[in-house]
Amino acid sequence: MSPVATTAETATSPGSVSAVEPVPAASPDTSTRSPRAASAPLRRRAPSLAVRRLPYPLGKGATRSVAIVALLLLWETAPRLGLVDRTFLPPFSEVAQAWWGLALDGQLADNARASLVRSFSGFGLAVVIAVPLGLLIGWYRPVADLLGPLLEVFRNTAALALLPVFVLLLGIGETSKVSIVVYACTWPILLNTISAVRNVDPTLLKLAKSMDLSAPRLFQKVILPSSVPVMFTGIRLAGAASILVLVAAEMIGAKAGLGYLINASQYNFAIPQMYAGIITISAIGVVFNQLLVTVERRLSSWRVPAGG
Repeated sequence: MSPVATTAETATSPGSVSAVEPVPAASPDTSTRSPRAASAPLRRRAPSLAVRRLPYPLGKGATRSVAIVALLLLWETAPRLGLVDRTFLPPFSEVAQAWWGLALDGQLADNARASLVRSFSGFGLAVVIAVPLGLLIGWYRPVADLLGPLLEVFRNTAALALLPVFVLLLGIGETSKVSIVVYACTWPILLNTISAVRNVDPTLLKLAKSMDLSAPRLFQKVILPSSVPVMFTGIRLAGAASILVLVAAEMIGAKAGLGYLINASQYNFAIPQMYAGIITISAIGVVFNQLLVTVERRLSSWRVPAGG
């Protein structure tokens, strides 16, 4: 038998593989797979995407808290390293222990309750008075011309400058403290409300008037919703002023309150307790501001975000 015949017989014999042309591997037939099998790899990849996106809120929160953590670390280490006198600025750990001690014996809760009642009472009265008055002055020009000079006089008079006058006229009781808070909170709310009404988009007013809306409906559907953002800017400023002014008022003739706690701690040279009271005031201010921001977002939910 010739070599050519042997080679041909080897190439065509069943079960044999040719050395010249290798047999390709069988490719999977994707057309015959079920949809459930085809989507299996996508299901396996989905958790990995969720894992990659999960740390974003955590990273955002960590970024916002970096400055606070750095301040607390500096506060703790500076007195211990002798950079400042720890008699007048004790480490943060000692202040935290003093705060916990005041919280356990009830002094912190009693003083904070007294301050919050005064602050919220004055703030609420200021909102009830200033918002309608600001809407009236901003909408009706004759009222603005009548009250404009009077507003300019009182808006430039600091609330703390009038504190002795309130004490002389109303005494050193609760009335004078609530009244000074009302005075301090009225002006940011009033001025921002007037500005909000006067700066409503003229296009919105023209469109509303073209639809033959009555004056009350125009005020309800256009003026009020458009005024909410600027109005709440003044309300948030008033919320901060209600706490700051009250603390100063409580340092004169008060028997309870965070201002009284800070002042008494200073006189008794209880410096950690004094800083504990200051931290409590800061925490209350932050919580109060966040509450007002939440209310503002709820009332102005119709607004389209700037990025949207």
